[in-house]
Amino acid sequence: MSVSRRETVIVSLGPDETSAIGFRIGKALKGGEVIALTGPLGSGKTQLVKGIAAGAGASDSSRVSSPTFVIINEYPPAGEGLYIYHIDAYRIESAGEFEMLGFDELCYPESVVIIEWADKVRQSISRIRTVDIEMAHRDETSRSIAMKDLPEHLADLFV
Repeated sequence: MSVSRRETVIVSLGPDETSAIGFRIGKALKGGEVIALTGPLGSGKTQLVKGIAAGAGASDSSRVSSPTFVIINEYPPAGEGLYIYHIDAYRIESAGEFEMLGFDELCYPESVVIIEWADKVRQSISRIRTVDIEMAHRDETSRSIAMKDLPEHLADLFV
């Protein structure tokens, strides 16, 4: 693992480890964050989201799945946790289509918005601060997870 204030890169050796990394991120979230996830098919984006939802206190993180066809999944908290909004932008064709989803209404202090395929909607989210996470294949089972420009409460998680 290499660590710097601007970028933290972690290698996950499998799906369970990717979920555990997500769990640590989810536990540290305060609310109001927008997480922009990028990476190719099969790089572990949804697995990371499962862990984030569990760590943030989602009532049933086992329900987490890629919302490719429904576009947005909502995972309410169990008690005092955060609302997680999971957007899959894979099928979004334009900035206008993304804005019609009501993205702005999902962003509030008690929520976390996670956008898979965020590179497809980068123009629409360019005015807000995002937690950028890029995932990549290293080999058949391991993945690289690069987190950039982390806010203070996430910056020291993996030191």
